[in-house]
Amino acid sequence: MTLSALAEHIETVPLIDHHVHGCQLRPVDRRRFENSLNEANVEPLAESDSAFETQLGFAVRAHCAPLLGLPPHADADSYWQARGDRSDTDLARRFLSSAQVSDWLVDTGFASGVADLDELEDLQVGRVHEIVRLESVAEQAVQVSGDYASAFTAILHERAATAVGTKSILAYRGGFSGELSEPTAAEVSAAAQRWRDSGQSRLTDRVLLRFGLYQGLRLRKPMQFHVGFGDRDCDLHTTNPLYLLDFLRNSADVPIMLLHCYPYEREAGYLAQAFNNVYLDGGLAINYLGARSSALIGRLLEMAPFRKIVYSSDGFGPAELHYLGARLWRNGIRDVLQGFVDADEWSESDAMRVVDLIARDNAQRVYALD
Repeated sequence: MTLSALAEHIETVPLIDHHVHGCQLRPVDRRRFENSLNEANVEPLAESDSAFETQLGFAVRAHCAPLLGLPPHADADSYWQARGDRSDTDLARRFLSSAQVSDWLVDTGFASGVADLDELEDLQVGRVHEIVRLESVAEQAVQVSGDYASAFTAILHERAATAVGTKSILAYRGGFSGELSEPTAAEVSAAAQRWRDSGQSRLTDRVLLRFGLYQGLRLRKPMQFHVGFGDRDCDLHTTNPLYLLDFLRNSADVPIMLLHCYPYEREAGYLAQAFNNVYLDGGLAINYLGARSSALIGRLLEMAPFRKIVYSSDGFGPAELHYLGARLWRNGIRDVLQGFVDADEWSESDAMRVVDLIARDNAQRVYALD
């Protein structure tokens, strides 16, 4: 089949994955692997269930199997056997290099069981940059004796010195609905003491969550927010990004990056049009929607200005997810934009330019990557 010039361009354009995590570099059994293909369930999958019987599972078999020397749609048992014939390092290099990503912007806030920044660098599959999670900084700062605010600020500035941005998981710690103004110094001090007295390691106090956001803004670096779809610890109804309106009005011109967005991609698109500093992606959701991911990509292109959309995979754990995010994005944006061109709504040259913006140009500009 002869590809159009647009399709050829999409196949070869290098990507900047502006939000991703480490991949697995150590062996896991099949049950653990299948659990890693389920985002929402925080418990082991039921014995009667299989992650291969999902849109994501079908997408793995369709698109990842050929990289293991199997035909597309190979059955799950054959896939698992072929995967086990290779080392985890080989799997990581194979899948991550096939994604054709030049830069990986890595959220290091949840790194249990996956490659750290140095290990990702050693794979030699693209440049690696850090995104600092604000809640992780808080959980370090509370362990320091003395003034919490000073400790938080010192740790944040030290870690952010070599990072390209920050991230908040406020969506998992109470959601966006509720007070989001900057707290006073007295409020922060009292909240920190409450947290220390509780003996809890996980930050849930909204005063301290708000404090972290405003300290992050002062860095003047892009700030990412998990939005929408995630595991069941996230109260989905409180993660509609429209609840962030008051915060966005106070964010000046610091880039605010709305991650994933499903099922709130249209609300996020509105915010990207309404605020000069708001950007969005469809990462994570694209993988889980599999054959239906083209529809999400089409919705991302409805309202948001094209200079406000960025690419991410949100790959975490199995290296397949780092590759699959890129593969499904390329397929989806090709199908959507080729439809626009074939209907004579867009020129092919305009479509190629939009591909470049989303694939890398917007992220390169926002994160000031060389």
